[in-house]
Parts: sequence; structure tokens; C-alpha cells
Amino acid sequence: MPKEVAALAREILKDPVRVDVSPKQVTVKQIDQRVVMVGNGDKPRMLEQLLREDGVARAIVFTRTKHGANKVAKQLGNAGIGAEAIHGNKSQNARQRALQSFKDGDSWVLVATDIAARGIDIDGVTHVVNYELPHEPESYVHRIGRTGRAGAAGIAWSLVDPSERSRLRAVERLIRFSPTEVAVKLPPRDPSEPVRPDARSESRPQGRQSSAARGQSGRTGADDSTTRRVRRRRRPRAA
Repeated sequence: MPKEVAALAREILKDPVRVDVSPKQVTVKQIDQRVVMVGNGDKPRMLEQLLREDGVARAIVFTRTKHGANKVAKQLGNAGIGAEAIHGNKSQNARQRALQSFKDGDSWVLVATDIAARGIDIDGVTHVVNYELPHEPESYVHRIGRTGRAGAAGIAWSLVDPSERSRLRAVERLIRFSPTEVAVKLPPRDPSEPVRPDARSESRPQGRQSSAARGQSGRTGADDSTTRRVRRRRRPRAA
């Protein structure tokens, strides 16, 4: 409970009784939490490699966006891994079909956004993969809680791009624990696979164009002298 809310409750309530049901431990002991540092461009290959490891029987992969969930599910399907996507843009019937397919084992990987982190209650989920760390560290706890249920063991992987280190630190502060960082060697890249931009080019915000760039983009073929003449005409005359 936020401190401000607790202070307001003490101020306006008379002899209130507080019942605290928050767990003393934020994450379950049975969940083996692991981190692998990998650039955004290599995450698809890393995900495929982790899902093909021995012991992965049923896995949930979490992305931050709906578009990302669809894209990852499609990539896994193209790689021969049975995957279904579930998110808020899917109809209720489509979500139910995806969940039923996952429960029945027709697809053994479910790619989901955080809308599914709290609501999915399926036994036998052996692995959870954070393809992207969530914006809110609390969502990490709900995500990995889909495995290690009913006393069973589970493994939670987090694929962390260097640009996501701040999100990882926020998670560690919340759970008061640092997941084990593991080095995983990727197989050689398929020469036919398109090379994605690296994390720096993807995460760099689009800044404002310089005045010269705006002049070039707005006036095709205009030279610098024309631009300078226009600016001189707009200057106020000296008294």
C-alpha cells in the first residue's frame, strides 16, 4: 500500500484493522531465475535455442506489445516450433482457442502480453521466457509465477538487451534478488537470414532534425545560398 494511502486511512478511519495478505517472499523459491545478455537482433535465435533445450515441455513467452507477440509467434512457427499468440486484440473465441491448444499440447509455446500474466492458470508450464522485460517490475513477478506452481520446479529466462539494464535493476530491487546471469553461445547465423539493426539503432529516439536537414528535406534541389538569402530577407532592418 502506498505510504500516502496508509496515512490517509489513519487520518480518516477510527481504530482501523489492517489485514495484510502480501507474501513475505516476492518470488517463489522453486523458480530458477536466469538472465542471458543478448542484443535485440539476436533474440529470435536465442529464443529458439532455449526452447529446443531438453526439459522444455510447455513454455510461455512474454513480450511487451501485441505486435511483438504476433511477430514472435510467427517466427517460432516458421522455425517449426508450435506456438500460439494471445493478447488484447484477439477476440475472446480466439484467446480461448489458443489456450485450449496450449493445454491440449497441440502448441507447446504460448506467446503472450502482460494481459495474460495474471490470468493464465495452466499446470505443467516448465519454462517462462521474458523475451522483453516489462515496463513495470511487478509484472515480472506475475509473469514468472506462471511456472513453479503447486510446489513444482520451474525455470524463468530473461533475454536482456543492454538497453534494458535499467529495467533489470528495477526488477532486482523489487525481488531483492539477482537472477543468475548465464552465458549461452548462439549457433552460427543462417546466411539467408536478414540481419536486424542492432539495439543502439533500434532504441535511439528520433531527435529533431537540424535546420539544414529540414531545409534539404523540404526544398529538394535548393542550395545553401538560396536558404541564406531567404533568411536574410526575413531579418528586421536595423533602425
